[in-house]
Amino acid sequence: MKEVVSTIEVQGIAVSVKAGGQADFVSLTDLARYKNPEFPKEVISNWLRLRNTVDYLGVWESINNPDFNWVGFDPIKKDAGTNGFVLSPKKWVEQTNAIGIKPSAGRYSSGTFAHSDIAFKFASWLSVEFELYVIKEFQRLKANESHQKQLEWNVRRELSKTNYKIHTDSIKEHLITEHLTPAQINYTYASEADVLNVALFDMTAKQWRERNPKSKGNIRDYSSIEELIVLSNLENMNAEMIEQRHPQKERLIYLRKMAHRQLNAIIGLRSIDEIKRMEQQQLRLESGKEDGKA
Repeated sequence: MKEVVSTIEVQGIAVSVKAGGQADFVSLTDLARYKNPEFPKEVISNWLRLRNTVDYLGVWESINNPDFNWVGFDPIKKDAGTNGFVLSPKKWVEQTNAIGIKPSAGRYSSGTFAHSDIAFKFASWLSVEFELYVIKEFQRLKANESHQKQLEWNVRRELSKTNYKIHTDSIKEHLITEHLTPAQINYTYASEADVLNVALFDMTAKQWRERNPKSKGNIRDYSSIEELIVLSNLENMNAEMIEQRHPQKERLIYLRKMAHRQLNAIIGLRSIDEIKRMEQQQLRLESGKEDGKA
């Protein structure tokens, strides 16, 4: 799954949040700026050297990480809290094979990130008040993401059905005859659906399922909004060409050409970007209203 980096603002501090898979990772480096804006690394190091911190991290890894290196953890636990003990995020990961903390080096997301469980624990150490604000803004972010997914699902549903009936009616009227068996009728509909799939995605529905055995749904459920717009147009084009009695092979060649042309033209259109921007503004407005009610 593609990693998405978002930002929440906590008491004037911009905090990066990485979402990918089933877990969210929050920037400890950004959180540490609450205590020391100039040297956040030192704040993290001071927290990591505490005995309570090491104990907590060990328990968290034991619950969530089946590959946690207990042999590497033992000397860290033994020395934690002593005067000469020093522990960096990089050393912690390398010595214990930990997954809860991730030192990161990137153009837009460098620093140390930690699973939200650990990040909240770190924020609590910085300040109980600060922790509450971090949790509140994090929850707001997740609520907005959930709302955004619902909006996208609604858009996908509407786009998917826009020209669907036109397409199936054309198949029924011009390709389905009384002499066909039920199996042949089903094959005809599936074959025409795959004409569109191959034209746009360069693969049939069956090929997509074979390449994505763990994915639920079908190829269209994982399409972008831009692809669904083009797919809706292709349904209409194919319906017209079926009505004009063009052979399937000829239709496929033409539809492939139109799919690539339209997709290249539509990606990055200001109108689509504007729709996405307006949706984000609406989400922020609705979040503000909810806070007002509270």
